[in-house]
Amino acid sequence: MNWSGIFTLHNLTSLIDICVVWFLIYKLILMVRGTKAVQLLRGIVIIFIIKIASSLLGLSTVSWIVDQVINWGVIAIIVIFQPEIRRGLERVGRGSLFVRGRKENEAAKKLISSLDRAIQYMSKRRIGALITIQMNTGLEEYIETGIDVDADVSGELLINIFIPNTPLHDGAVIIKNNRIAVAAAYLPLSQSNLIPKELGTRHRAAVGISELTDALTVVISEETGEVSITQNNELLRGMTQDDYLKYFRDQLLTSDDQQNHNSLISTISRFIDDHFKGGH
Repeated sequence: MNWSGIFTLHNLTSLIDICVVWFLIYKLILMVRGTKAVQLLRGIVIIFIIKIASSLLGLSTVSWIVDQVINWGVIAIIVIFQPEIRRGLERVGRGSLFVRGRKENEAAKKLISSLDRAIQYMSKRRIGALITIQMNTGLEEYIETGIDVDADVSGELLINIFIPNTPLHDGAVIIKNNRIAVAAAYLPLSQSNLIPKELGTRHRAAVGISELTDALTVVISEETGEVSITQNNELLRGMTQDDYLKYFRDQLLTSDDQQNHNSLISTISRFIDDHFKGGH
């Protein structure tokens, strides 16, 4: 077999082109999951299915109408979703879609320390709690159901939120970008029959959000004080302090190799910025 005919510059360029496109599509899906944009994407898929079907069946009028929808729809999407598009472009400009640096690691360490203080306090006193941390999947759909807090994460604030009979204790705290976004948010309840009967609504909500997103959720039982973690449709019960601290570090902190890679990218970005600034 003539391998030299396969590994040509044209074929290599085409392969890189395909990989870049798929990578961008993957990042786009991660950005819009859990947001209203998911409904938009579903609508776009349906429109293109109708377009293909009308072309195959020779439905010229339907095809023409769909063409008009597509032509004007692009402008409508830009106008309607202008804030989301702007935030996405800002994230790309900051590189936050691709890298996590040392500053984010420091923020994550503070988050872990605050969570530890709150968990230890509430677990010993059997104060029920439900804390969800956004990872890659957007949680805007669930954030909209809560009460805005927008505050730095601290153990004391988390404890005060979940003190029984206070206005915000019922529901979930959602942490986004190392800040408390909302409290008293509603999470979807899992209907799984695999959840033990003795577990209540908080645990079902924690499993429910793990079935739909990659969020990391901490549950403290008000009956036993047991600490549980859910993520990626997995329920981890009876977590000791060492157990959950190790889990948090594995999920929230960036490794040294990744940090070195991020530093290299940051250096290249600064060089490009300085080069273009010098050129002007």
